[in-house]
Amino acid sequence: MLYKALLKPLLFGLEAERAHHVVFDNVRRLGRLPGGRALLRGLYDFQHPGLAREVFGLRFRNPVGLAAGMDKNGLLTDEWAALGFGFVEIGTVTPRPQPGNPTPRLFRLPQDEALINRLGFNNEGAEAVAARLARRTNRQLIVGGNIGKNKDTPNADAAQDYVAAFRALAEVVDYFVVNVSSPNTPGLRELQDKKPLIELLSAVQQVNQARAHPRPLLLKIAPDLSDAQLDDILDIARETRLSGLVATNTTIARPADLRTPAATVAALGAGGLSGRPLRQRATEVIRYLHQRSQGELPIIGSGGVHSAQDAREKLAAGASLVQLYTGFVYEGPGLVSSINEQLAQEISASP
Repeated sequence: MLYKALLKPLLFGLEAERAHHVVFDNVRRLGRLPGGRALLRGLYDFQHPGLAREVFGLRFRNPVGLAAGMDKNGLLTDEWAALGFGFVEIGTVTPRPQPGNPTPRLFRLPQDEALINRLGFNNEGAEAVAARLARRTNRQLIVGGNIGKNKDTPNADAAQDYVAAFRALAEVVDYFVVNVSSPNTPGLRELQDKKPLIELLSAVQQVNQARAHPRPLLLKIAPDLSDAQLDDILDIARETRLSGLVATNTTIARPADLRTPAATVAALGAGGLSGRPLRQRATEVIRYLHQRSQGELPIIGSGGVHSAQDAREKLAAGASLVQLYTGFVYEGPGLVSSINEQLAQEISASP
């Protein structure tokens, strides 16, 4: 209640990316104060033994995670744990640092509880992120590494970038997600085509499987793929021995039923749309993939999770885990404990 009554109006009075940095700076300061993380845990960290689950060989203390894009550089992993997340996906991380696209590049659609972003993989680079993650203190939190290619790397050389990012992060993350579905790096989505995607994933998997302890390797896909393309994704997942999928990334579509005036949306320009307008399509993709794979391929459900009901919907559609991003912006940190508490109540009530 405090978030929606006081903090959210203040933050929404700032430009969206500026608000993001203000939140990060203050949460980081709080986390460094004596007792700061304990305070966050006391307020938000609801846990229940029935929430724990094992997915692709990893033990998650609960099924609610933070989606990639929120903490690109792994700045707040210990604080996310204190806020009750079962896992955090950092990134997208590229081999070399890059500033991303020109600002402004993050926009709110409050009437739709949505965001449009064209950030463009802005991050400090894999080596810097790896060094920071090596210093984290909470080792119980599952951390995923979402990796991508640098903007100036041709698609023909993309596999080299993904392998380089993988190598840099392999000792400090628990699983990897290959991101070829962001709409904000020119030409990136072309790597979702079957032939280049098999080549890219095979290159990463070759390095991964040569390790003494390979990491689970997942693929993040766009919500804009057709059923035929989703079938190709499942074929590719089997051929390259993926551990799972993340469904879905942001959408390049602009649904006709948006409450924000069409002219306003158009004026904001290109970028990926996330939040409530993505909920139904993301769930449809999860359900399709789950049914077509007969439940054999774990799915992390992402897109439009703003409530416990939204999380239940994705889990019922076949997701093993769920992730938040835009819902966290609009609902605040209490959303994590709310979802976990309601899921725990259902577990306790079941015979």
